[in-house]
Amino acid sequence: MQDTWIHRTVLLNEAITALRINPDGHYIDATFGRGGHSRLLLSQLSAGGRLTAFDKDLEAIAEAQTIADPRFSIRHEGFMHLGHMPAASAAGVLMDLGVSSPQIDNPLRGFSFRSEGPLDMRMDTTRGQSVADWLTDASIETMAEVIREYGEERFAGQIAKAIDRRRQERGPLRTTAELAEVVAGAVKTREPGKDPATRTFQAFRIFINAELEELKQALDASLKVLQPGGRLVVISFHSLEDRIVKQFIAGHSREVFDRRAPFATPKVMKLKALGRTKPSEEEIAGNLRSRSAVMRVAERTEVSA
Repeated sequence: MQDTWIHRTVLLNEAITALRINPDGHYIDATFGRGGHSRLLLSQLSAGGRLTAFDKDLEAIAEAQTIADPRFSIRHEGFMHLGHMPAASAAGVLMDLGVSSPQIDNPLRGFSFRSEGPLDMRMDTTRGQSVADWLTDASIETMAEVIREYGEERFAGQIAKAIDRRRQERGPLRTTAELAEVVAGAVKTREPGKDPATRTFQAFRIFINAELEELKQALDASLKVLQPGGRLVVISFHSLEDRIVKQFIAGHSREVFDRRAPFATPKVMKLKALGRTKPSEEEIAGNLRSRSAVMRVAERTEVSA
C-alpha cells in the first residue's frame, strides 16, 4: 500500500537552520519532494513570509496541494526553471537532490532493482522518454558511456554489450527485474553489500532525467534569485552531485583576476562558502538512506549589475 512508502526528510533541522530564516522573507524549496523541509520552513515564517516550491513529480505536486497556506505555492516544473523567479527575490534557496523514498519504494515508478516494475525512472511521468524506450534503440557505445559517466561503473562496456545481446535474443527490456538480471550476469564482482545493478540503475536514472545538467542550471540561477546575504543550501546524495556543488561554490567564493589586466580591480566573489554538514550517527541509524548525504551551505555576497 502507498501508505507504507514513508519518506524521512534528511538533515531536516540542519537545513532549515542553515537557511537562517527571516520570518518575513521569501524562500524557495527547489525540490519539494514530500514537503518535509517546506513544512518546517513555513512554521518559521510570519504572515508576510512566502515559500515557493518546485517539483517535477506528480505525486509530489499532489502532496503539495494538501498544504492549505496562502504563503505557499508550488510549481509543476523542474528546478532548472528557478531562473524564472525575479532577480534578488529570495532570502534563501534549498535544494534537496536525489530520489525520495516513495519514488524508490513504489514499484510502478521503476527506480528500484529490488522489486519488479515497469522500467520507467522518469521524475515527471507526463513527458520525456522512459528508460525502457531509450534502451530499445540506444547504441552499445552510448549505453556504455552513460553507465560509465553517471554510474562510475568499471564494467560499463560489459553491461552495455549484455543489454544489446538480450535485445537481440529476447527483445527489448521492459521491467526493472529484467534489467537487474542482465546486469547481474555481466558484473562478476561487486563491493560487499552492494547489488550489482546499483550503479547502472543510478546511471540510467540520472541520464533519463538530465539530473546533473539541471543541477548546474539551477545553481547558476540561484546566483540571480538570491538577495545579498541570502543562503544557498544544497543536500546531495552521491559524489557526482556533490562534486558539482562543491566546485560551483568554490568557483564563486574567490576573487577572480583578469591576467590580461593585472592592475584592474578583481571580479568580486559572489558567494561565501560556509562549510558542509553530514547526518549524525543517530540520523543514519534511523534512516540508512541518509548515510551518503552531504549538505553544503553558501551565502550570496553581492548582486551583479
